[in-house]
Amino acid sequence: MKKTINFVLLAASMTLGLSTAANANELDKLLQQVKNDRISQAKLDKKREAEFTSARADKQALLNKAKAELKAQQERNKRLTKEYADNEITLAQKEVELDTAQGTLGEMFGVSRAAAATAYGQIVTSIVSAEYPGRGEKLNEIANSKKIPELEQLEELWIALQTEMTQSGQVSQFNVEVTKLDGSKSTEQVTRIGTFNLVSANGFLNYNDEVGQVQPLAKQPAGYISDTASKFFGETSGYHPVYIDPSRGAILALETRKKTLMEFYHEGKEVGYGITVLLIIGMLIALERMIVLGAVSAKMKAQEKNLDQPNENNPLGRLLKVYHDNKGADSETLELKLDEAILRETPKVDRGINLIKMFAAIAPLMGLLGTVIGMIMTFQTITLFGTGDPKIMAGNISLALVTTALGLIAALPLILVHSIVAGRSKSVLHKLDEQSAGLIAAIAEKESN
Repeated sequence: MKKTINFVLLAASMTLGLSTAANANELDKLLQQVKNDRISQAKLDKKREAEFTSARADKQALLNKAKAELKAQQERNKRLTKEYADNEITLAQKEVELDTAQGTLGEMFGVSRAAAATAYGQIVTSIVSAEYPGRGEKLNEIANSKKIPELEQLEELWIALQTEMTQSGQVSQFNVEVTKLDGSKSTEQVTRIGTFNLVSANGFLNYNDEVGQVQPLAKQPAGYISDTASKFFGETSGYHPVYIDPSRGAILALETRKKTLMEFYHEGKEVGYGITVLLIIGMLIALERMIVLGAVSAKMKAQEKNLDQPNENNPLGRLLKVYHDNKGADSETLELKLDEAILRETPKVDRGINLIKMFAAIAPLMGLLGTVIGMIMTFQTITLFGTGDPKIMAGNISLALVTTALGLIAALPLILVHSIVAGRSKSVLHKLDEQSAGLIAAIAEKESN
């Protein structure tokens, strides 16, 4: 046991000695590595110091160069400032010399520029430029000129004004390229009426000064106005009436914005169309009744000339036939027979007349219906969009007013033709009653004898 303990202690002492020797070797290596690193760092520091010294020299050279450039620019600024001041003085002196040299021509220069500017505004917008294009360019050159106008330019101003004045009192025809609404172009013959209007075979034309083109109106004015223009274009001599626009297009533009009767009619929409149907049907019935009753009256007049030979193609002939068939009957029986015959003829004579009267009463009621519908739609529009823009409500108000007008327009002729047709019908029935009374009176007279 004691030997074992001694062996363990000996082994432990040997192990500790070996570990201490190994650690000593590691420390020597570490010390040597530190010394080597210090030498490398010193070399690196020297290299960096050399680079910094070199860069510092370069930066100093750049700084010196920038200072030199700044000094040069400052000197140049002083020199240019002095030159600018000297030029301002020279310019003022030259302007004084120019005013002195111009004398009274300076006033003429201002007057000519003002006159050219005024004439330019009138001439480029004039329809005379459609026949004589390019006049505004020279006027614009004079108006914007910075020097005294030359004699040739003053003559151009004079000629432009004289041409405008002369042509304003003339009517001339010329060929010009007309740009259609679809963009196509064609050369047409156009008649110019002074400085007021351009007309062609299709009506009035418009001169668009912005693009220098002659164009047709988007919509021709009322028929009685555009017809005079078309007829005037076709005239080659003498006098012919025509509407002209002294405002050079403003009044004509307002006329084209006005609605035609057909446009007003279509604003009545479905109610207006219904009223029109009533009017057409009523007038057709009235026309048929007037033709039929006229023919019946003519046949009855012919029958009155030959009462002994009744013709069944007319009410009076059929009435006479009843009389001839019942000559042997007493007056009371004959009267009943004749009354029966008249009652049979009455529906044929009065057919359709009450229908005309009914249409005449319905038409204003339909107009009133359209008025109510239009007002309902107007209030609905006000509820949705307010009253800020009256144009939004204009369509519904038009419906209300147009249908009322259409109802009255339909009722008036229907009432008139109803009166005429009813009068003819009563005339026919009165003639039958008259003849019937005469025949009964003749029988009664024979019985009394």
